[in-house]
Amino acid sequence: MNTFIQLLQQPFVVNAFMAGTLIAVVAAIVGYFAVLRAQAFAAHALSHVGFAGATLAALLGVSGLLGMAGFTMAAALGMGALGKRIRGRDVEIGMILSFALGLGVLFLRLYTNSASETVSVLFGSILSVTHADIVLTLVFGIGTLVVLAAIFRPLLFSSIDPEVAEARGVPIKALSIIFILLLAITVAEAIQVVGVLLVFALIVAPAAAAQHLTRKPFTAIAISAALGLAFTWGGLFLALATSWPVSFYIAALAAVTYGAAITVGHWAHPRIRATHEHGGREHIKMAR
Repeated sequence: MNTFIQLLQQPFVVNAFMAGTLIAVVAAIVGYFAVLRAQAFAAHALSHVGFAGATLAALLGVSGLLGMAGFTMAAALGMGALGKRIRGRDVEIGMILSFALGLGVLFLRLYTNSASETVSVLFGSILSVTHADIVLTLVFGIGTLVVLAAIFRPLLFSSIDPEVAEARGVPIKALSIIFILLLAITVAEAIQVVGVLLVFALIVAPAAAAQHLTRKPFTAIAISAALGLAFTWGGLFLALATSWPVSFYIAALAAVTYGAAITVGHWAHPRIRATHEHGGREHIKMAR
């Protein structure tokens, strides 16, 4: 027990908990809107774009987070230009995804120390984050939350009923571009924790589970953030107590919790269940 407590006091563990906490909260909040706006696949595509950015950063010898953020934001601008039409553009988004993977493979071919870098990018490396990574994560995270708070009400309105919002003068296209940029930054941060392949576990799973439990936006966001923290902290504690990777535990906790949320929502909130079964967006009342 004393050995485990001493392990928790190690600088690399403290760094992991600091970075993981901030990333989990930001990812869960941004993820709520990604799920509400039916842009989960866009988040998945952006994570693969981040793979190309991370491998190029390794090739150039710069911060992986900066490389991922740069690439994902560039791709996000292209997606954001589609505006509300992004929901029906799976083919275009899929092409961006495959092209980004191709670039990542090319950059890995040019990078001699590819093996360890590939594993870190694909599956996350939160236990290896540095103080510089934490500073960048803090800057990106706080900036994302500030911007999201500034556009919260019009973004929520346009996410629930884009046609009515547009008729009332809400700048739908501008909001779409701003949000997809925030999603891109969040994806780049989340890759540090769970990697490219498991980014759904932090961005989509907490928000999707929360929306099966409640229709109230603020309550859903609070539940989503709490779940994101639980997945991250639980994954870190379990990984430190065993020899298995952090990202596996985070993904496993996310999957089990989402399954449980579906079951609870099925019995406790039949109206929410009916909405999900018909593939529609649940009717949410905005808080006055």
